Amino acid sequence: MKTTVKRKIITIDEEKCDGCGICAQACHEGAIQIIDGKARLVSESYCDGLGDCIGECPRGAITFEEREAAPYDEEGVKRHMASKALKTDSLPCGCPGTMAKDLRNMVSSSKIEVPVEIRSLQSRLGNWPVQIKLVPDNAPYLRNADLVIAADCTAYAMADFHGKFLGGEKTVCLIGCPKLDDAQTYEKKITQIIALNEPESITVVYMEVPCCGGLVRLITAAIEHAKVNVALKLVKIGIQGQIIEKETTKYVFSK
Repeated sequence: MKTTVKRKIITIDEEKCDGCGICAQACHEGAIQIIDGKARLVSESYCDGLGDCIGECPRGAITFEEREAAPYDEEGVKRHMASKALKTDSLPCGCPGTMAKDLRNMVSSSKIEVPVEIRSLQSRLGNWPVQIKLVPDNAPYLRNADLVIAADCTAYAMADFHGKFLGGEKTVCLIGCPKLDDAQTYEKKITQIIALNEPESITVVYMEVPCCGGLVRLITAAIEHAKVNVALKLVKIGIQGQIIEKETTKYVFSK
């Protein structure tokens, strides 16, 4: 006989759900998947009842209910997420955030001929998607990567952004704007990415404008929360595309 406990757990209104997939990305436990175009709770034991998905649903299709349900299984979630990481490329939703792609092998084996005069402009992007909110926490290419987390204006200000920052074999690029987007959501998402994937290094590329400092603050906070040893490099870019300042800090946490 299966043990159940009375606790808070999400419920999904399939009539309201349009299958956008945002809730599946917001759920760090992998309890929600898009199946046949609708969000579905795949296992009660994966739902921690904290409701990260609720505030992300644009249709208001997710609510709490208190009922008898299987207990939250933290170890089961870890096994589930590890297994899910191997299947990232075949997730069922059409949302860009669930179509995670490692482009590095595709680029290296490309047979597309690039004219000599523009070869220096060839993309060096090694992953897709790049927007922080859309990148799955468990995308395989994130594991032990060299993360480049950039304010989205930097690539417009700096003509050679790809050449300067995206040339490494393990480089993964994430972008966002701490002023126009939800900084708290970013901090939580980046904390999860760091904790799950233990990156080799993190380079933060940000603009000289005051609001861009928020990106630095939320990433340093994320490192402190994740408690993962990592080298953090800060690169400040001027509005004319020049590098104004560089700084490197090594974070080491006692076990």
